[in-house]
Amino acid sequence: MSEQTRLLLWTDTPGPYIDAIAAAGLAGRIAADTLARKDTPTQAQRADTEAILAWGAPPGLLPQMPKLRWAQALTAGVEGWLALPDLPPALTLTCARGTHRESMAENIFGALFHLTKPYAAIVEDQKHSKWVRRVATPLAGQTLGILGLGAIGQQVAQIATTIGMRVIGTKRRAETLSGVAEVLPPERTDDVLAQSDFVLLLLPATPETDSFMDAARLARMKPTAWLLNFGRGHLIADADLIAAAKAKRIAGAVLDVFRQEPLPTEHPFWTTERIVVLPHIGGGHPRRDTVVARLFADNLGRFLDGKPLKEVVDRAVGY
Repeated sequence: MSEQTRLLLWTDTPGPYIDAIAAAGLAGRIAADTLARKDTPTQAQRADTEAILAWGAPPGLLPQMPKLRWAQALTAGVEGWLALPDLPPALTLTCARGTHRESMAENIFGALFHLTKPYAAIVEDQKHSKWVRRVATPLAGQTLGILGLGAIGQQVAQIATTIGMRVIGTKRRAETLSGVAEVLPPERTDDVLAQSDFVLLLLPATPETDSFMDAARLARMKPTAWLLNFGRGHLIADADLIAAAKAKRIAGAVLDVFRQEPLPTEHPFWTTERIVVLPHIGGGHPRRDTVVARLFADNLGRFLDGKPLKEVVDRAVGY
């Protein structure tokens, strides 16, 4: 390209992205504007921007950007983008899929250890100078069912297998995966639920997965099994989960994502026994922008050279 491509970095932390662009040798090929997340693109930015990095966009904005050809989402989930009533049909949308697999996997295992190791109770005992002998439950030998064996699910499966767990799960395109004893199609979700001691939700947000874990599916879980949701808040029918936990039809749940965030103070999840509320800690970590920036710089180079981009969103399937 003879002229510099106009790029808008619409984020409160543009530094890692600017650094990644420079490290990739692309700084001379682009003209980058930065914009705080709370601000709105100027008329000139709307008119000239060809590529954008952003958390999302309000309705009515993207049609005012006639030169925009590519949008890089800062998150793996893009339901907010796809819900826009005026998302330009020709706009290429890419997501940050896979960029937080390490942090997510570690936090998921943090939840598993919280459920099976008595450290939280021991800390409470210490506050009262109480010596209480407690017994930890091994994860080895137990079955972890993962609904949504994408990049994060496969990372979790590798670690789980290493510590002796049996892993099964579902994937839209069933295939053999390292560390997974059985990979089943979504139509066999009930088989995964029936076998699992822990059910991990990592499904994407689509119309088909709305309230996916409803009363019927919760009833197919073992009464001793735990549900962990690190995927999307709308995967669970909230009232059905509360009812199942109160009736002890399942052991309980650890939830990191919710239909509304922050979770409203009046929501019964806060006070339902054996439901653990996490403040959406799954994917965040201090170096997250640096990891996403590497993907973005790779994609920017591809965009400038007219090559296929990575992690392109398939609008038909919703992720």
